[in-house]
Formats: sequence, structure tokens, C-alpha cells
Amino acid sequence: MAKQNDSSSAMEIDHNPNSSDETNSPRFSINVLELFKSAQKQHGLRNSDYTRYRRYCTARLRRLYKSLKLTHGRGKYNKKAITAPMVTDVRYLHVILYTAERAWSHAMEKKTLPDGPTARQRSYLIGRLRKAVKWATLFQELCAIKGDSRTSFEAEAYASFMRGTLLFEQEQNWEVALKSFKNASAVYVELGKYGDEEIRHLCNDRVAEIEPNIRYCIHKIRGSNLQISEFENLGEMEGPALDMFRAKMEAVKSEARSQRAASMKELNWLGHTFSVPNAKARVAILKAQELEKDIHGPKADSTPADKRVNIYSKIVSSYEEAKNLIHSDLVTAGNSDNVKDNLSGLYKAISAIIGQLNIERYELMVNTAISKLSKVDGDRNEKVSKPEEVVHLYSMLLLVTAELSDLVSSGRDRKPEEVAVAEDCDRKSLVFKAARCFYLAKSYSLAGKRTEAYALYCRSRSLADAALQSLRSVKSPDQVMMKELQRLYNESRSNSCIEHALAVMEEEEAPEKLSKKISAVSLNGAKKPEKFLLENLDVYESAVDSSVKSMARIERFPPAFQAFARNPVVLDIVYDTIDFPSLESRTKKDRKGFLGRLWR
Repeated sequence: MAKQNDSSSAMEIDHNPNSSDETNSPRFSINVLELFKSAQKQHGLRNSDYTRYRRYCTARLRRLYKSLKLTHGRGKYNKKAITAPMVTDVRYLHVILYTAERAWSHAMEKKTLPDGPTARQRSYLIGRLRKAVKWATLFQELCAIKGDSRTSFEAEAYASFMRGTLLFEQEQNWEVALKSFKNASAVYVELGKYGDEEIRHLCNDRVAEIEPNIRYCIHKIRGSNLQISEFENLGEMEGPALDMFRAKMEAVKSEARSQRAASMKELNWLGHTFSVPNAKARVAILKAQELEKDIHGPKADSTPADKRVNIYSKIVSSYEEAKNLIHSDLVTAGNSDNVKDNLSGLYKAISAIIGQLNIERYELMVNTAISKLSKVDGDRNEKVSKPEEVVHLYSMLLLVTAELSDLVSSGRDRKPEEVAVAEDCDRKSLVFKAARCFYLAKSYSLAGKRTEAYALYCRSRSLADAALQSLRSVKSPDQVMMKELQRLYNESRSNSCIEHALAVMEEEEAPEKLSKKISAVSLNGAKKPEKFLLENLDVYESAVDSSVKSMARIERFPPAFQAFARNPVVLDIVYDTIDFPSLESRTKKDRKGFLGRLWR
């Protein structure tokens, strides 16, 4: 794939024979944006794997140096600078471009580390970005001399973006950085107006990647407070140019949380108030509370289910981090009973919050799996769920609900809110048991086990009835849950009747089917109309039927019965009528007396 992108099909050479010697050199045409974007997508940056892309750039440069005979040999290193008179082949421009890409990807590799770059790594990162700017500027200068107008235009946009990225990371000269990003964006906007559909799409995506950097620079220039809400749609966008901006925004958010954590001292949970002495735990709790707005806010319904599940995972991870910090404080706490009681209550509160979030997450996963359960047509790439997957999710729901109920029920002086949560967990357990039993019955039904499916459907109906009675006893029951339970009750009843009818029909048809199968058994191995490859090896005729969408069969299996000769059976029925001669004269006789005993 990379060779195709770097081939001459993506670049053209314009030659004017009537020009002078200076202008008589060939003019190269390179689709710069298409070239490095396709390389980035095919070699790691689709998944933000900058290490893989850097290694690809290194390997690509090694091949280019070897093909251009620019290798430095085994002796003393002598740098071979690429100048304009040397550029007689488009591959010289490729060397400059991929060198800049390698330096940029190395800097981004350090920038996107999980824990962020250290001071030493940040210094190295800035150095690599300076190298990227140096090579991008050289690429711009050479393209202005050796490239056509479009190539020069794209090279100018590429160099402007690199300069803006360097200043953006250095957090200085925001005006120059803004000007560089705007120049790059303006070039891509103009390029998007001319070209085919693919070029327009690439240019529009590039402009969308640069836009958040421009807005961030404007905020820094004006000195106004940064409004994170203005960048909420950033998660829907993709592209390597956004990764540095995301890291910057995460640093801004972390700084804002740290400032807010200084004023946050307490956590309220079900009528209890606990102080949070650990500053890092406060930051983690604030991060989780910010993420909760994405799943409980006004835009939650428009967010896809997969993204909401990922958000739930991030929230739980933040609360788990706070929980571990509180546990460490609890272990190292002194002999003060008040401090230990506060930390124990805080640990219990965060554990209960995690339990509630896990219940919501599994409920969302259950709804998604059920919606995919009955899909037959539609997106072929979308995986269709099985009843066993829904059963597993309901089992996890029951486990998490039981843990939350035990956690809330523990303790001496329980608040009314805790009692209400425990009762709600008990009611939800009945609902989850009924639903799990229903989908377990569905899995048995698909397997053809009618008896088990009928019994499970009846059990599901009784559990749904018990859950309905429990919900009706509450003053203000959940109407959505009531409707779901009523639907589950009706479906369990109808499916149990269907399973009973199918079982009766199968039992009535079983003898007839068995007799047909026995009558179809032949000792002579009567041939079926189906063709086999080994039976037609001497015939020039296709054994594959185009009307049947299946693989050709090589040999009949199991093999047919064959008759073979048997040894004759001899029945000794005349044995009793034969008179055999007497053999008494040939047998030894016993001798009596003293002499007889001596001759024995």
C-alpha cells in the first residue's frame, strides 16, 4: 500500500522544453496532504500509534537513501545536504518530507505518553519539534523551486502547521502560532475548493483538526477564562493534529480540577457527609463528577450506547482511583477513632457509588444486547447478540446488585435513604431474575429443548408476577419498569404456550419421522442426485452446482452400506442320531489286590 502511495501515480512531472536551463528542470507535482495522510492511516496513526509510524518513516527513509545512493558508507559520517540542484528526482523531496514526519511523530510519541512527558522528555520533545520545523521549512523552499504551484502551496501549509505546533507546545508567541495555524487552514480551505471528492474530504478534515488549535490560541491571546464547554464536540473528531490539543486540554482540565479540589472538602451520600482529606482523591472525584454530566446531561440521549459505556468505564476508573487513595489513608491512619470512622464511611460511600454506576452500565449493555438480539437484516458488520450473552449480563447485574444491597445494609445507624436503596436493590433483583430466566429459556428454545424451555418460561412468568406485586406495593413505583415487567409477563406466558404446542407436535410427529428415516435406509446404497468429486473423476463434467450455495463434496460420508459374502453356517442337528463305536476295550482297567496296587 505504501509503495502505491509513493509511486508516480500520485505525483506528476511537468516539463517545458522551451524554458531556459534554470527553468528547464522538471517541475514535480506531489499531493502532499494525500501522501502523508495515507501513510499515517496505514501505519499506526489510525489508532494513535506514533511509535509504529515513526518506525515506518525510518524504514521508508532507509529505502529512499539506498535507492538514491545517498548512503554515508561505513567510514566517517559526512552529512550530505540536499540542495536544489540535487533535486532531479521526486524521491529527494520525499526524503525531506519523511524526515520531518519522523521528527514530528517522535515528538508526538513523547507527548502522548500515559502519564505525560517528564521534564527531560519535554525538552527532548521540543527539540524534535524544532527539527520537524527545520525540515518542513526546507521542504517548502525546495518545493517552491522544484515543484508546481499546487505542490508549493501544500508545502507552505505543511510548514505553517509545523511552526504553529512548535509554538503551541512551547506556550509562547501565541500571535505567531495563531497566524501559522490560520495560514495552514486558509490554504487547505482553498485547496478543498478545487479537486476531486477525496481531496475535498481530506482538506475539510484537516481544517477541522486545526480549528480547535486556532480557538485555543485566541483564548490565550485575549487572556479570557477558557471555557471547556466550547470544546465538547472534540470527542467526535479524529486526527493526529488533535492529539496534542487533547493533551493540552487534559492538562487544562487537570489544573482546573486541582483549583476546585482546594475548595471541595466534603462528599454527600445518602444523608451522610464525609470530609475528603486527600487532595488527589478530591481531584479524582471531581473528574468523575465532570464525566457524569456526559451521561446524565441533556446530550446523553444523542450519545451512542458504545460511547456511553466507555464513559461509564472512565467514571468507575476515577472513583476506583479515589477509593484506592482513601484505602491507603485508612491503612496509615493513626489511633483517632473519628478519623478512621470518617475514612471508613467515605470508603463505603465511594464503593456504593461505584456499585450504582456498574448497575447503570450493565443495564445499558443489556439494552444494547437485546436490541441486537432480534436483528436479522441491517448492517452486516454489526455483531448480532445471542441469548447467552444477555443471560451473562443479567448474571453480572444480579451479582453487582447483591453486593450493593449488602454494602448499604451494613452498619448500625442506617439512614432512611440507605433503607430505600436496599429495598430498591431487592426489587431490582426480582426483575433481573425474571429477565435472566426468560432469556435462558430462549436459549434452550433455540437449542430445541422444549421441556426445559417450557419450565423456564413458566418460572419467568412467576418471577415477573412476584416482581409486579412488589412494585405495586410501593407508593410511587417506576412506571417504565412496570411496563417492562408486564411485557415480560405476557411474553413468558405466550412463549410457554408456544413451547408446549411445539413439544406436542414434535412428539406426535416423532414416530412418523422415525419410520421415514428407517425406510430410507438402503443396503444397496442408492445414489442420491447429489454429485461427488471422486465418483466423476473420469468424466469431464463439473461437480459443483451453481444453484446451490455450498461447497462441493468430495466423497459420500458416512459411506453407504454394502452387502458382502458370509461363511456358511453348519448346524449339528444329526449329532444325537449317530451311533458311535464302543472304546471300552482300549481303556485301562483297575487291578485289584496286592499285586494290582504294585502295578499302578
